[in-house]
Amino acid sequence: MALGRLLICAWFVLAPVGGTAGIALAAPQDPASAMAPAGVPPAILLTTPQGVQKALTPTTAGSVSAGVDPAKLLASAVGDDAPVPTSTAVRLLLFLTGLSFLPALVVVMTPFVRFVVVFSLLRQALGLQQSPPNQVIVGLSLFLTLTVMEPTIAAAWSQGLAPFLDGQVQAGDALTSTLAPLREFMLANTRRADMATILDISGAGTPASLAEIPTASVASAYVLSELKTAFIVAVYIFVPFLVIDLVVSSILLGMGMMMMPPVLVSLPVKLMVFVLMDGWGLLVRNLVAGIAR
Repeated sequence: MALGRLLICAWFVLAPVGGTAGIALAAPQDPASAMAPAGVPPAILLTTPQGVQKALTPTTAGSVSAGVDPAKLLASAVGDDAPVPTSTAVRLLLFLTGLSFLPALVVVMTPFVRFVVVFSLLRQALGLQQSPPNQVIVGLSLFLTLTVMEPTIAAAWSQGLAPFLDGQVQAGDALTSTLAPLREFMLANTRRADMATILDISGAGTPASLAEIPTASVASAYVLSELKTAFIVAVYIFVPFLVIDLVVSSILLGMGMMMMPPVLVSLPVKLMVFVLMDGWGLLVRNLVAGIAR
């Protein structure tokens, strides 16, 4: 019994020493944490985009629990003048979101509508049903649009998207800088009557300057102008082919060939006239020449 009591007393005496030694061995061997007073968390090292390491001192780190905004704390540690590049996840999210809006942007902010409508009406004026196919018309219109819009797209990328992805500007400023070249292009190709119609519908009144017109109103007025231009061009395309149809029909009627469909004779004649006058090149050249760039 005496031996048991002696072992128990020895355990109570040596237990605090052993516990302290265990804690000392488990503590991280960090100079910042070793110098920190008891009860204060160690310093947190942050690396700025320039590669400079800054530490959150124990006093600063402890103030987070006192109601300090973590975003302001991080900005004070990294530096307000240090641009923070956009993360890869944010870039991927913006890229996928932009892809979903890309068809709408192509339709309402580029001459794509003009090309598609004119080429479709040309096919009807020639009397062709499915030639050229819709895929060919859309593809040709798309690449003509990219050719015409190349300077505008380059300006939008260099002024807005590229600085935003590099972390040099905020999202709002990047959006404004990206839309500025597109707005300039649309306003240069929009009729005053169409713009007045859209402003009257929206109830915005007469703006003091072009910069005060909302982008949605600019895009709507631009689409109206493009549709009007496309139909005007279609009239010039339809009239010569209509004259050919009337001449062929009159000749067949005069020859007494009333049972023969006039389209069987007029279609080869219209195709021959269109090819001999280099119709595709003439049409595309005039369509692009009418666009202010």
